[in-house]
Amino acid sequence: MNNGTLYIISAPSGAGKTSLVKQLLANTDQLTVSVSHTTRTMREGEQHGVDYFFVNVDDFKTMLSEDAFLEHAQVFDNFYGTAKQTVLDTLQANTDVILEIDWQGAQQVRTVFPDSQSIFILPPSIDVLQQRLENRGQDSADIIARRMRDAVTEMSHYAEFDYLVINDDFAQALHELQSIVIANRLHKHQQQMRQAQLLSNLLKPTD
Repeated sequence: MNNGTLYIISAPSGAGKTSLVKQLLANTDQLTVSVSHTTRTMREGEQHGVDYFFVNVDDFKTMLSEDAFLEHAQVFDNFYGTAKQTVLDTLQANTDVILEIDWQGAQQVRTVFPDSQSIFILPPSIDVLQQRLENRGQDSADIIARRMRDAVTEMSHYAEFDYLVINDDFAQALHELQSIVIANRLHKHQQQMRQAQLLSNLLKPTD
């Protein structure tokens, strides 16, 4: 039985998901993010094994043939995948795991982990989303235009998720994410596992 909770967090590119998750991890114990494998090129400032496991297409396809991924998807011209065994081991160690994946990956994960908790992060407006993509300075105008077109398709899947967080004010969005994690940890099912000894002691017959 898994003691940790699996969280799926999805968002269109530019909604602020990565920054929110990074701060959530810094503020929350017993919580980690699963590092995905990807075939895309490493960006400036990224580190192999920290941001992603950067692999070539042949290596990715080998892992795929070995059923090593919990989920996988092609996003734009690149492949992404989450290593299955790493997630299982972490959950069994009583640590909550975040998967930063798109809606396609989320659909795959739900078939394996129906009790996972899914969160979709939305921007406050289309204009703000485009401004954030432009301010990142990472992509060309053509790529930004493609990301904006795809964002509408991505956001249309919001209803498949358990929670919606609007990232208008960063501090408020972060507080809402933390609230989701805390509330789930207080759920009866989780508390029965985490506080098994306490509950046993409290319910002992008194002399």
